[in-house]
Amino acid sequence: MLLHELERVAARCVPGKGKPDVHRLSNGLVNETYRVERDGSFYAMRVAALNPYGLGLDRAWEASVLAGAVAAELAPVPEYCDWQRGILITRWVHGRLWNPADVRRRSNISRVAELARRIHALPMPVPARVMSPMKWIEHYSAAARQGTLRDSNAAPGAAALRTAATQRLTALAALPGVDPVVCHSDMHALNLIDRGDSLVLLDWEYAHASDPLWDLAGWKANNDLEEQHAQDLLADYAGRPPTRDEFLRLQLLSWLYDYVCLVWSEIYVNLQRDDRPGLAQGDMPKRDARIDGVAARALELEARLHTKRW
Repeated sequence: MLLHELERVAARCVPGKGKPDVHRLSNGLVNETYRVERDGSFYAMRVAALNPYGLGLDRAWEASVLAGAVAAELAPVPEYCDWQRGILITRWVHGRLWNPADVRRRSNISRVAELARRIHALPMPVPARVMSPMKWIEHYSAAARQGTLRDSNAAPGAAALRTAATQRLTALAALPGVDPVVCHSDMHALNLIDRGDSLVLLDWEYAHASDPLWDLAGWKANNDLEEQHAQDLLADYAGRPPTRDEFLRLQLLSWLYDYVCLVWSEIYVNLQRDDRPGLAQGDMPKRDARIDGVAARALELEARLHTKRW
């Protein structure tokens, strides 16, 4: 959206009477983020920057989950939602982002474990959006075959990774089952605000019902945590020494999370290169930088997947 359009939305939807000041903060992969100031108060405006076709976002289910997350003080308080246009305005969350050292600090690992427990205790919206690792892989594989998107199965080494994914899905299915819970599904440092006495998570658009260790696997994978940090996270989450099956489940889910992210990355790069609506031509350098960044991350994920053993 153009700046003057955003200013009109802010003038209509942000509380107050003065002229809103809209300032772009960042260009995310699928959203653009703006800070809005009006009458001395601050708000965050998230605007869809990319057609989410095939990427697995569900903004309608996000709206349902947010009600519970806000009540539990786990998410910013919404002021305005237009899910059809992908616009969300929330109250500003004052705090700071974590750096890699913060993520690995022992005390913060315990805080993330507690955060995950609170997320997984949220009420389940009905109907539940149930997504297992197998369903994510099936969804992205189908999306890659649609339209002009290149099938990720054609990538070098893809056959070996596909076989490895099937083996891990089989091993996961052989473990004792667990009841699905509400999962954020996109837990990483860029989505977390530390308010000092509490943690708040942004961007719940990938939220779904799944294995509770899926969020732990996501935090491990997205932040490139070492195994010892992941073991500490699992022990703190469980509140006791984890069982062998729990360790194995986290290992399997961590690999599968990386694999899902790899396929997502390939779809994202193709969506951007198809030059589909969502970004103005003036944003081409920013878009190119995003494509390069996602492509580089995909190479890292592919290398990690090929080297991981279990």
